[in-house]
Amino acid sequence: MSEQRPPQGQEPPGSTGDMQPKPADEMADYEGRSLLEGKRALITGGDSGIGRAVAVAFAKEGADVAIAYLDEHDDARDTAKLVEAAGRRCVTIPGDLSAEAACVHAVETTVAELGGLDLLVNNVAQQRPADSLTDVSTEEWEATFATNVHSYFWCTRAALEHLPDGAAIINTGSVNGLRGNKSLLAYATTKGAVHVFTQSLAQSLVERSIRVNCVAPGPVWTPLVAATMPPEKVSSFGEQVPLQRAAQPDEIAPSYVFLASERLSSYYTGQVLTPVGGETHPG
Repeated sequence: MSEQRPPQGQEPPGSTGDMQPKPADEMADYEGRSLLEGKRALITGGDSGIGRAVAVAFAKEGADVAIAYLDEHDDARDTAKLVEAAGRRCVTIPGDLSAEAACVHAVETTVAELGGLDLLVNNVAQQRPADSLTDVSTEEWEATFATNVHSYFWCTRAALEHLPDGAAIINTGSVNGLRGNKSLLAYATTKGAVHVFTQSLAQSLVERSIRVNCVAPGPVWTPLVAATMPPEKVSSFGEQVPLQRAAQPDEIAPSYVFLASERLSSYYTGQVLTPVGGETHPG
């Protein structure tokens, strides 16, 4: 069973430093094999949670990394230190990616600072639980789509000008986009859109050999959960899956390494990987 967690008392988007217990998100025991040597990556939502673990894993595999994030500057600095401790460069890019201009800025800054772009990880997300559809305002619905779907479109469109043939794009989906979630109506709908966006984009980029894939995790202990879930759900978060616990970000990041590495996943495009804790039919 997962350990009981106290009420977190956080406001969105949440901070790693205020989480109890702290997530495992530093890839401390991970050993790279130069799978991404010389690559340049942009990871949106890269300051914490899955994004942080992916940034560190990529660095340990030899990639320089840019992380785009909203305003969680302490988390971003901590992630940058972890990347730099692995011997790679880290560029931190604050900004609200629910706006197109911020997405374009993130891509252009990455290219300018790192000298190019080989890997794009669209990972930023927001969510807000609601008891019913009537409790979801139009503003909340549109804001969730702007962050969770539109930013993926805007970042990808800006990146395509710079990505070489043979590059890789990885989107973050969710088990909620595979089977729905009555308390996360807007979020689950956006994640379903991300899955179809992945499959459609993969088809459109196959002639350039740009592989487009998606990781759709089950419950993962991240600041987004701590800052948006009610206390009673936080305390037992993840217990509903067959493994009876939430994943740690460190357990999800290797899926991104797999999909980023041409050596490991050259025959994968348009796929949705589902590390969901034992659900055999999450759709």
